[in-house]
Amino acid sequence: MSEINGKVVAITGASSGIGEATALLLAERGARLVLGARRSERLAELVARIEKAGGAAVQIRTDVTRRDNLQALVALAGERFGRLDVLVSNAGVGTISPLDDLRVDEWDHMVDVNVKGVLHGIGAALPVFRAQGTGHFITTASTAAFRIVPTMAVYAGTKFAVRAICEGLRQEAGDSLRVTTVSPGPIATDFAEASTNSQVRAEITKMRDRIAIPPDAIARAIAFAIEQPATVDVNEIVVRPTAQS
Repeated sequence: MSEINGKVVAITGASSGIGEATALLLAERGARLVLGARRSERLAELVARIEKAGGAAVQIRTDVTRRDNLQALVALAGERFGRLDVLVSNAGVGTISPLDDLRVDEWDHMVDVNVKGVLHGIGAALPVFRAQGTGHFITTASTAAFRIVPTMAVYAGTKFAVRAICEGLRQEAGDSLRVTTVSPGPIATDFAEASTNSQVRAEITKMRDRIAIPPDAIARAIAFAIEQPATVDVNEIVVRPTAQS
């Protein structure tokens, strides 16, 4: 029997891409899911798909920039399933552009979603995990958290911050909570569409079409971390296309 079977897993950014693929895989392996994203209609379709296959899932509209939305996501897990075993903080945005573009509002938004969104999830779930005496934080970072390239300075900065926060959380977690950071390379999603710089968007799309791997590659990495025995904490996983330099 999989260690995933019966676990209650909340996922942010669950309406598409990595979040959607993770929800489908974990549901297939017996997890009970609490799905959050801003696009409620996409969430409803995903929940219906999971339930049709015999799985268990609920949804709640979740904007990770709002602290109360993360509190509501965690609370829903307790109300519907009696506990929360895993929080997958997957919501993120990559409005990539050169610093000379001075898209300051987009910089602020990346910090709000990619950094504060993770902190809001920790703030909501940590007291629950402490009270239970068990829990698992899984956070999606990026290979940009390891290597900075032109046009990605702010995005990479947010992902470096995520890795630092999660490592600090791991060190403070004690012997009963687990902390995992998963850093994907180029993935076959609509990530490029967030960029408002047409040249950058075209470059990212070209790279994606050339080397990107499917979202379920990251879903499998997340499942691997969850299914380990309680005494095993997989702290960092980097998953990139073989062709990525």
